Amino acid sequence: MPDRETVLAALDAVLDPRTGQGLVAAGLIQGLVVADDRAGFALEVAASDAALYAPVRDAAEAALKALPGMARVAVVLTAETLKVSAPRRASLSPQAVDQGRPKAPVATARPAHVRRVLAVASGKGGVGKSTVAVNLAAAFAARGLSVGVLDADVYGPSIPTMLGVSGAPDYIDNQITPHVAHGLKTMSVGLLTRATDAMIWRGPMASQALTQMLTQTRWGTEDAPLDILVVDLPPGTGDVQLTLVQKTPLDGAVIVSTPQEVALADARRAHTLFQKVQTPTLGLIENMTGPVFGRGGAEAEAGRLDIPYLGDLPLDAALREGGDAGVPVVVSDPDGDIAARFAEFAEALAKKLDL
Repeated sequence: MPDRETVLAALDAVLDPRTGQGLVAAGLIQGLVVADDRAGFALEVAASDAALYAPVRDAAEAALKALPGMARVAVVLTAETLKVSAPRRASLSPQAVDQGRPKAPVATARPAHVRRVLAVASGKGGVGKSTVAVNLAAAFAARGLSVGVLDADVYGPSIPTMLGVSGAPDYIDNQITPHVAHGLKTMSVGLLTRATDAMIWRGPMASQALTQMLTQTRWGTEDAPLDILVVDLPPGTGDVQLTLVQKTPLDGAVIVSTPQEVALADARRAHTLFQKVQTPTLGLIENMTGPVFGRGGAEAEAGRLDIPYLGDLPLDAALREGGDAGVPVVVSDPDGDIAARFAEFAEALAKKLDL
């Protein structure tokens, strides 16, 4: 299989039209990942040069595909608007500063052949958001719906582990064919990398990766549309969240929090983000309820925020074990108490989403 040095040599043989240097020497290769029989990176250029570098991206893809043993190649062309440097900003007018900021992506339609898009957010990491997302998706599927799961946490993808999938998906006719596990279609950056790889990407690169997974994945077809796409968001309220809400109309969001105030404070911020972009928060779920973290905090917070409270989930070893084993507990124990709670969540949300 090609090693990193071989990949870099192949990329450096592709010339930068601006400098005449190889792409590596010109410093245009960002976030390179080489794993087994696949490789991927971002080609980061100025916004004004996006059209100029489109054929360069194609040439880089061709150079990598020509390497013996290379089965999967992903090259993201991302254009970053030039920012005004910090020392000059203080002396500029507000209008001039605004002109130097990156522009928001232009809003586009929802992914092709997808009826509903539901975001699962937390604000704070470590509250079990991804666990809730995959089990909620499985609960939707148990209702007979066609369901997809998009892992939008491009820095710390966990959905492949939680659904027990691996290996790069097929890329046919400029569309990604998602993996299917437990009846769920899924796509994640984690399918293009090894578990030990660090995704050292700038905000625009992460946003572009999310956009490609969202819009280029074959989630459904005209004859068999996807009923609902569950998007597992990363913690916080940053670039990825803004890209998602600006790239596709969201039908709603579910916020996951543990009962303690330190998590609820971030849940409020997540709700505020959705309010600002006019996305309805369809419910708040309290996770890890019990003697360790307490109980009732999320229910009280839902009342203060005037949003629906969907219910709680106990701190249960089966939820954690299911994630580690790649089989959601809703699938492994469909008649258990945890599955029953997720079934209630799915029923309430399906009514709100008219599914």
